[in-house]
Amino acid sequence: MDWKIIMSTFITIFLAELGDKTQLASILMTSKTNKPVPVFLGTMLAFAVVTVIGVAVGTIITKFLPINFIKIGAAIAFIIIGILILFGKI
Repeated sequence: MDWKIIMSTFITIFLAELGDKTQLASILMTSKTNKPVPVFLGTMLAFAVVTVIGVAVGTIITKFLPINFIKIGAAIAFIIIGILILFGKI
């Protein structure tokens, strides 16, 4: 097992997810329902499914596209999303 990859992935995802919409939605659901365990389980299941999809798509894409194209595409997507958020379209 490659602990360096595991730790760098953990740190990257942990920092990226702090204060994002997923965390805020979890806080909101817990405050509305006052049932933290079901909210935790639902959140973890949803995040696990999204992660499996992301890893699967990443595995498939890297077979067809060079990593530089993927990085450029991701950067462009983030810029577009940032612009849309800035102008209130999302």
